[in-house]
Amino acid sequence: MADPERTCILTRDAAPRDTLIRLAISPDGAVLPDVRAKAPGRGAWIGVDRAALETAIAKGKLKGALGRAFKGEATSIPADLPVLIADALQRTLLDQLGLISRTGSLLTGSDRISDAARSGKLHLLLHAADAGTDGNRKLDQAWRVGSDREGEDLRGLVIPLPRTILSMALGRENVVHIGLTDPHAASRVRDALTRWLHFIGPDPDPEPCETPSQGASASRTSGADQAGKTLIDEEHE
Repeated sequence: MADPERTCILTRDAAPRDTLIRLAISPDGAVLPDVRAKAPGRGAWIGVDRAALETAIAKGKLKGALGRAFKGEATSIPADLPVLIADALQRTLLDQLGLISRTGSLLTGSDRISDAARSGKLHLLLHAADAGTDGNRKLDQAWRVGSDREGEDLRGLVIPLPRTILSMALGRENVVHIGLTDPHAASRVRDALTRWLHFIGPDPDPEPCETPSQGASASRTSGADQAGKTLIDEEHE
């Protein structure tokens, strides 16, 4: 089944909803990210990156677009909305990795990943931002060999997070590289990572966002999921 499309309220471009970011209204009237698109009621969708969103906020374009999307319902736009969205997308990725790590299809440790790669069992390879170039190169080559794609540009994806954050998210020590052996899990993680990278842009803030269990941003972002009774009962298309 094709992924249903939604229209970005800023560009008016239509795209699959899983590639866009949904905004919803929290109980106190603040517009907050609902990146899992689970909050009930009317939503508004955006498909721009962080830089474009910051420009739209500064020029008042987001306020006008939200006014139309929410039919004039009083809303407030947090000054740090772009940061909240980036945090939420990062948490979604880390949550996915955390869930998969409990299934046995997520590997850490260069030797285990290399063995899986060379035996053709690897479906996705990830590297921490502070992983060594030599270690990345060796695992990338093992993956190409196991995939019978030597001479091609197949390589692992670099996550813009250091090993400390990845280790904390997975509850494991010194997570520098991650290998996924389940194709469906690999697809979900790849989609979550691509979505986050598209939003933060090619030059993300080098400072890592807070982990899912930390900080005020987590509680503020989750407010959209608890909006429930305060959101009207029609979702904006």
